Amino acid sequence: MHGADPRLVLGLHRSRHHRDILTAALDLGVTALDTAAPYLGFRSHAVLAETAADLLPKFALSTKVGFFPSAGGAEHSLDPVRLRLAVERAARELGREPDTVLLHNPERSLAGLSTPDGHTFLGNACTALADAARDGLCGAWGVASWDTRSLEMVQVDDLPSPDLLMVRAGFLVGIDLLDAINVLRTAWQPGETWGMSPFGGGHRKVWEEFDPRPFLRPRHEDLSRIQAAFRASFHLPSASAMAVGTDDPGHLAQLVQTLGAEVDTAAVSQYLRALHGHRQS
Repeated sequence: MHGADPRLVLGLHRSRHHRDILTAALDLGVTALDTAAPYLGFRSHAVLAETAADLLPKFALSTKVGFFPSAGGAEHSLDPVRLRLAVERAARELGREPDTVLLHNPERSLAGLSTPDGHTFLGNACTALADAARDGLCGAWGVASWDTRSLEMVQVDDLPSPDLLMVRAGFLVGIDLLDAINVLRTAWQPGETWGMSPFGGGHRKVWEEFDPRPFLRPRHEDLSRIQAAFRASFHLPSASAMAVGTDDPGHLAQLVQTLGAEVDTAAVSQYLRALHGHRQS
């Protein structure tokens, strides 16, 4: 069994929630688990409690609220009352209080709003989660955003500062979004940042054409391109942990193996400068 390493988070998006991937994660030292209310057809919390109640206390567990069942499948809401009830329901279904509850893709409800309205809606939602954490319904609160640009536009500097900000990471994130993430973090000052979806939801052909191993020091020819892409994603943008979804223990073991590799931050900086130069040309 490996020693615990909080830098890798097992994400359950698209996961079948089988017990074997949870036990494999613990054996590999992966002790952070991330899910969300709508995963597995809004059954994620209940299924975890049914199949792995004895394992859940061994994980630092984060979940997300903001999507709700509807006739069309799911709807998004920043209503603070609904969010508070969703946090209470998550704790009840899981059989324990989550360590962290994240506001799930708030940009879905901010699209098209004026800056003052967006500021008010987002502020009320953040206050609801901050209050839930204060009241002991979860250990901490945060925001998970697939596209932070609308959050940046509603001016967050005077809103409650999240304990955790989860954002897209890796080589497949464009420079416009990377810049927006950095602007948002400067204004909001979250406690820490996690990355997610470092492989962009698949796109394996990309790694056949692009070799990220030069971004490691040394180059680590013993690692695959996928492994190198994962390790470098911690700097695109800078993140203390990375959430990755998989049901394959072998894939998870390969990712754990990369954590000992060193990233060449000078190469990452040169890459970012090149992206900025290409955008301006």
